[in-house]
Formats: sequence, structure tokens, C-alpha cells
Amino acid sequence: MNERLSSLLERYKELSLLIQDPDLVKNQNKYRDLMREYSQLGELSAAQEEIDGLSGQIEDAKSLIAEEKDPEMRELAKEELRELELRIADAEDRLKFLLIPKDPLDEKNIIMEIRAGTGGDEAALFSADLFRMYSRFAETRGWKFEIMNSNETELGGLKEIVFSISGNNVYENLRYESGVHRVQRVPATEASGRIHTSAVTVAVLPEADETEINIKQEDLRIDVMRAGGPGGQCVNTTDSAVRITHIPSGIVVHCQDEKSQIKNKAKAMRILRARVYEMEEAKAASERAEARKSQIGTGDRSERIRTYNFPQNRLTDHRINLTLYKLDLIMQGDVAELFDALKLSAREELLRATAS
Repeated sequence: MNERLSSLLERYKELSLLIQDPDLVKNQNKYRDLMREYSQLGELSAAQEEIDGLSGQIEDAKSLIAEEKDPEMRELAKEELRELELRIADAEDRLKFLLIPKDPLDEKNIIMEIRAGTGGDEAALFSADLFRMYSRFAETRGWKFEIMNSNETELGGLKEIVFSISGNNVYENLRYESGVHRVQRVPATEASGRIHTSAVTVAVLPEADETEINIKQEDLRIDVMRAGGPGGQCVNTTDSAVRITHIPSGIVVHCQDEKSQIKNKAKAMRILRARVYEMEEAKAASERAEARKSQIGTGDRSERIRTYNFPQNRLTDHRINLTLYKLDLIMQGDVAELFDALKLSAREELLRATAS
């Protein structure tokens, strides 16, 4: 731990000099990467400086206790020492968290897929509710989102929606949303007022650049067809819908939201690339996958991760045993507390695994 800390603090000093180079701004990509690293290591340096300062104050307080003859002054020094020891313990915990290596995927943009499961029309309506929840949270963070493919129902629900979200640390915040989301409420279609239980499946895929995943053209089968479902002018009258099959993996992607076949193909390729990338990451990062499993679940789409109980205004995340009684606010996009709790749980588990 100490060797890693010393190495990172040395790197911070090195970066402090590098970012002063006026020629650096000519290379915007390198400048952005160095500034991001400098900012992250700056938190580490600040935490260490706080610990060093508190350590000095603790030594002063101990000296005062040993030398002071006035009982009242000695008692005041002891009280100050107790407070300083609590503060330095908190600072050391923060430093330990900062020393945990960041997952390189955390800064990636994502492609999110929401699909209605059991529950028919009610599941589709809840899919639409979840999409609004995520999109409103994205707006509060200044993230951009783009619908890539959707399948609406006549009641305004969503049998399926695929969309991308881009911005700072998107995957870090939303990576734990993969799984089955269960909803308990009285459906709008229920005349007798009985509570129904439905399920929606969410998948979160880190979006891959073309340079990160190589998909050969000969491994693809591309079919074009007329778009189905409700649509406006030209949607159902031209062969604009695209279905791409990745033959080696069997992954199939369908896009029909755009009127342009070219645009639908481009979106389908982005989704396909993300799915293949996720599959390759799972194979290559078995250790990381095991760590995630021990933290807050496997991320498997078949795992029930959360229950939304509308009659009780209650949300329960089953992986970290967290219950919040503000479901109405959460569905409006007020999910920062939930996401922060999931990230904290993951970091604490990783810290325990690192220490053992």
C-alpha cells in the first residue's frame, strides 16, 4: 500500500510539471487524459496532506498532555486528541478508497437496453417509467442520451428500448443497473384495484470504440426489411429497418427507428460492437467478474436486483439490503443516493478483497 501511494504521489509531482508545458495543449487528447489523471491524483495528494497535518497536530496534543501540569488544560488536550484521532481515521479511510485502482471501464459511455418481462402491458409501462427515470438522471448530470431502437405499445409502454448515454463516468454510475427490476403496483388497466407484480430486464453495456473491438465484415449477415409497428410517413414503406447477425457469437441486433437504412445500420453496429465487447470483457476479466459477483451481484440479466413497491412508496435493492421510502422521487430521476450506495458497497468489498 505504501509503495503504491509513494509511486502515485511521485506521478502527481511529475504531472504538475508536465501540464505546465505550453506545447501540451496542441495535443488535445493527451492534454485531456493528463488533466484527468492529474485531477484524480490531486484528490489522493490532498488526502495525504490532510493526514500529515493531522499527524502533526496529534503529536503536539500528546506532547501537551505529557508536559501540562494543569488538570483542566490536560483534559482539554485529551479531548482535542480524541477528536483528531477520529478525523485522521476518516482521512485514512478516504485515502484507502482513493488507492483502489479505478476500473478502466468506469469512464466509458454506455448502451442501455430495457425490455419488458413478465407482466404484459404493465411490464411495458414500467419499462417506459424506467427509461424516463434514467433519462432524467442523465439530464441532471449533463449527459447526452440517444434512442437507438424502440418498440412501443398502444398504451404508451415500451416492449423494448435501446439507447446510448454519453458523458463523464457514465458506466461507473450505471454499471450496477443490469438485472431484473421487479415492480409491485396496481396497473392502470386493473379495474378491481389488485396489486400486480411485473418484471423488466435491464442490461448496461460499456460502449466500445471501433479500435477496441475488431468485427470482420465476413462475420456479419445483414438483412434489410420494412420497419414494423406504429410509425409516421415512410417508416413502413421503405426497406429502412436493418438486422445484423454476428455469425461467430450468434448475436442479433435490429434497428428500425430511423427512416434511413444507413443510419439504422450505423446504430445497429454500435449496439453489436458493445455486445461483442461485453462478451469479450467477460472472458478476459474473470477476476474482475468474480469481484463484482462478491460485491453486489453478477450483473447477470436474470438476477433479480431490485423491487419497486408503489403502494408503500418503497424501493429495495436486494444486493446491498438498502430500502428507501421515496419511490415517487426516485422515479423522477432522484437516484443519486441509490447509485452512490451501490458504488460505495462495491468499493468497500474491493477494499476488503485487496486487504486480505
